[in-house]
Amino acid sequence: MMSMHDQLNEAFAWLRDAVMADPNPDAATRRGWLNALADGLARRQGEFVAAIDADFGGRLAHETLFAELFVTVSALRHSASRLKGWMKRRPRSVPLPLQPGRAWVQPQPLGVVGVIAPWNYPLQLALCPLACILAAGNRVLLKPSELTPRTTALIAALVTEVLPPGVVTVVTGGLDMGERFSRLPFNHLLFTGSTRVGRMVMRAAAENLTPVTLELGGKSPAIILPGADLDGAAADIAYGKFTNAGQTCVAPDHVMLPRTEMEPFVAALKARVQAYFPAEMSNVFGERGRQRAGALLSEAVERGVRVESLAASAHALIDPPDDLAVMREEVFAPLLPIIPYDRVEDAMERVRRGERPLAMYLFGRDRALIDRALDQSWAGGVTVNDTLIHVAVDSLPFGGVGPSGMGRYHGQDGFDNFSHLKPVFQRGWPRTDRIIRPPLNDLHRRLLRWLVG
Repeated sequence: MMSMHDQLNEAFAWLRDAVMADPNPDAATRRGWLNALADGLARRQGEFVAAIDADFGGRLAHETLFAELFVTVSALRHSASRLKGWMKRRPRSVPLPLQPGRAWVQPQPLGVVGVIAPWNYPLQLALCPLACILAAGNRVLLKPSELTPRTTALIAALVTEVLPPGVVTVVTGGLDMGERFSRLPFNHLLFTGSTRVGRMVMRAAAENLTPVTLELGGKSPAIILPGADLDGAAADIAYGKFTNAGQTCVAPDHVMLPRTEMEPFVAALKARVQAYFPAEMSNVFGERGRQRAGALLSEAVERGVRVESLAASAHALIDPPDDLAVMREEVFAPLLPIIPYDRVEDAMERVRRGERPLAMYLFGRDRALIDRALDQSWAGGVTVNDTLIHVAVDSLPFGGVGPSGMGRYHGQDGFDNFSHLKPVFQRGWPRTDRIIRPPLNDLHRRLLRWLVG
């Protein structure tokens, strides 16, 4: 019986052979791959809703339909409809002294791309990256999360059903498989998950000088600026934070707002949470996740932090001290720290001094304040007067900065990320460049002086 290690190597070798046999698939072939995946997902959406619900032990169907299926199908369709234009040569200017000649950038597939996906959005974060990776003409070795076995099995069945052999191969396994996977000599490796594991993946990939795209996380702030629509901000933060029980890498991690707006905001937030989740919300994933969420809440209670219950499992923590675990770690649970400020400059300074987050959310009406916050802060992506939604805009790149990640995907930015943008220069005629080649004479010297200026 073949070992797990041998199976992984064989799967990689098979994809590498497919690249060698057809290193630059044409637009029609790539479009066929993307549309086949999109059609297959639409056809089997009910199966995916059921599988994810079972893996989570309770996942609201509308959350899976929008955040998993709609987002993924939309990304696949977006790439399929635009990839022919993305594939075209991109002309570049040629300076006068190097004329006559033409220059262009020619996108070229990298080869075999590895994708390691997490459990919190097990469909979207496994298949959405394929929208730009396959558009770029690559083959994919995909490792979905071992923690969502039903969804992973369904992804493997879908890929086998709708795609020809040698395009995408799904492998399964736990931590040992993940470590071996990261050490394969991929042409690019995409990892989505925690910063801690991201560091391990990057170290493993470095052995082969494999370039990596890391989509991590961090403490993404929601900043309510003076004069903002408080009820509107409460509505958007309630939905963005507590969708999927807070287990979203770009969820608002905490809120900062003017001290005078604290009580009205908490009241509005509570009303909105109860309106959005009147009976239940999605489960915190797994026993380990539930224990961690309970420990974060218990520590806050023991330290005397005011806790406002928003729904059965959703809580707001009012002005918790900075040394609590909930303030030091990415929350990733249905707990929302709310931090008052006296001056908006204090809130912005707090963001600048912290680790750079994957997302930031600004709420306000004052254009000058919004622009100043955009200009003077770092974040992977920003939504103004809403939450989460920048991730669903297919024409925008998605990615982190600093500890929240590196590289980006989605749309043409993702196509470029997973392509080699090969520079090409082609000489024209007459070959005037040859007159400045050795042996040197006075004419050469005069020409060179003229060129240098």
